[in-house]
Amino acid sequence: MEPDRVKKAKILLVDDIEEIRDHFQNLLAGEKDFEVIGTASSGREAVRLAEELSPDIVLSDIEMETPTAGIEAIKEIKAVDSSIKCLVLTIHEDDEFLFKAYAAGAMDYILKTDSIVRVLSSLRNAAESRFELRPEIAEKILKEFSKIKKQQNDLVQTLNTVSNLTTAEYEILLLFRKKYSYKRIARERFVEEVTIRSQVSKILRKFEKKRIKDVITTLEEFDIFDIYRGQDDKR
Repeated sequence: MEPDRVKKAKILLVDDIEEIRDHFQNLLAGEKDFEVIGTASSGREAVRLAEELSPDIVLSDIEMETPTAGIEAIKEIKAVDSSIKCLVLTIHEDDEFLFKAYAAGAMDYILKTDSIVRVLSSLRNAAESRFELRPEIAEKILKEFSKIKKQQNDLVQTLNTVSNLTTAEYEILLLFRKKYSYKRIARERFVEEVTIRSQVSKILRKFEKKRIKDVITTLEEFDIFDIYRGQDDKR
């Protein structure tokens, strides 16, 4: 009588720390439904081995040769073979990184401090194509979507405000970006300092800011000076 044959899910482990790779390899060694077919220590190696070995599941660290190497690897692996299930291995639940991981194609995440039961449950869900979005991660994703939406709205509003600046006002902002003082800007523009202060007051009202420094910070955050590079720093 033949023993029952269990179809094993083939796993590729990815982490730049050997001890962590060994830990998860030992953890899975005793499980009849999993088989570790390879390990990688970088995102680049993970992509290469995923193509060579065709694993069912890739369990990958996020931060390796770069802070988001694992996320970038997942994106490349899914582009080559969308049937490969990808899970993130991480030390902390960072909202932004987890959002990016899900956006790249990850099904779930495993904390390196998770219990064996939690780790095996996540892997089995992935092996059986069960995508269970945990309430806490759903909340994180919604929070990130809200943040992105706000950033988009802020960008549109900033662009609209910049488009309503006069040429003189924009040129004054360029000079403030260079850390010029009111006196030097007045000298550069051949006007009285009181004129520059009056123009700055108008700029602040348009941006609804109290300090010119805050206006410059906002424009730099959205790369506005790069967008308008044709006018930038040529004077």
